[in-house]
Amino acid sequence: MAVRDNPGRVLSSLRVNLLPALLAVLGLVLLLDLGRRLVIGGLTLSALVRFLWTGLVRGMAIGLAGIGLSLTYSILGFANFAHGDYITVGAFAGWVTTFVVAGVGSVGLDLLVLVSSDASAGELGINVLSTPVAIAAGLVVAAGITALVTVALDRVVFRPMRDANGIALLIASVGVALALRYTLLILFSGSVRTLTTDVPTTAVGVGSGEVVFRAHDVTVVVLAGLLMLGTHLLLQYTKLGTAMRAMADNKELALVTGIPTERVVRTTWILGGALTGAAGFLIALQLGGMSTTLGWDRLLLVFAAVILGGVGSIYGAIVGGLIIGITIRLSLVWLPNELSIASAFVVLVFMLLVRPNGLLGGVETV
Repeated sequence: MAVRDNPGRVLSSLRVNLLPALLAVLGLVLLLDLGRRLVIGGLTLSALVRFLWTGLVRGMAIGLAGIGLSLTYSILGFANFAHGDYITVGAFAGWVTTFVVAGVGSVGLDLLVLVSSDASAGELGINVLSTPVAIAAGLVVAAGITALVTVALDRVVFRPMRDANGIALLIASVGVALALRYTLLILFSGSVRTLTTDVPTTAVGVGSGEVVFRAHDVTVVVLAGLLMLGTHLLLQYTKLGTAMRAMADNKELALVTGIPTERVVRTTWILGGALTGAAGFLIALQLGGMSTTLGWDRLLLVFAAVILGGVGSIYGAIVGGLIIGITIRLSLVWLPNELSIASAFVVLVFMLLVRPNGLLGGVETV
């Protein structure tokens, strides 16, 4: 028996001792090479700051979307592949609302025009400084509509399957994703829609160059940060948050102690859907537009952030999102743009070899 178990002990020892050392050496080599490039002029300080800033913007949006996925996984225990299309629903709901609010009084601008053709963002001058009310309305409606959609789909699809195994729920979520995507494809003709144009910018001198901060990027970071803070306060300092954390820890015990579990599930869908819809709109705001594959194209990155941080941890989703976003952008120092996203998954694989439960140990912090 000792001989048979020996290979397992060797692999475990390698994972615990050798892999962390190798990763530390690799990180040190990359850090030294980064410093070398800064010294010899192969990389300017302004370019480095620009990579870090754009990575932060991308990571905040991914982390916000990851919170919704972590919430539903913690409470319901399945990987929801419809999550990416919830992001798309939020983006389009916010887009329609922004154009309606910004175009009040404009001749011929109505819901029918918005759905059937691509209204011009340039004609309305939509951006966060010129039309802040329209942008704010778009964010609120994106969160609200996505929350309603997720609750409705739970009532129709997921609630009747509440006691099904994870594979059945996963397959059902794939079906929901396809239904949502093709519904949006039919409604909006599959074309790319423009949300904003003429984005205001501010240039800040850094070293011998400058870093340009776009107003929409700053808005994404600030609003995503506030939504993350609000979620933390709700989960840690309210009765609802206590009930959600108790159910995530032990559903059967929560039911026995009188916690209304079905109400907690409904609230989880509402909160997770609202955050996901808001993330979708913020991603569209940062990009300046969207298509019906917006969320699907980012689903793997959101899953990577959640797994990297620790499945079931909203704080892990945030940390994972930031690591993914910054890694994608910072990897451009060494890799071509085509391989930048692959670098994030390489980091994910290596980190999970060292910590299979994720950076925060898989602790369910809902």
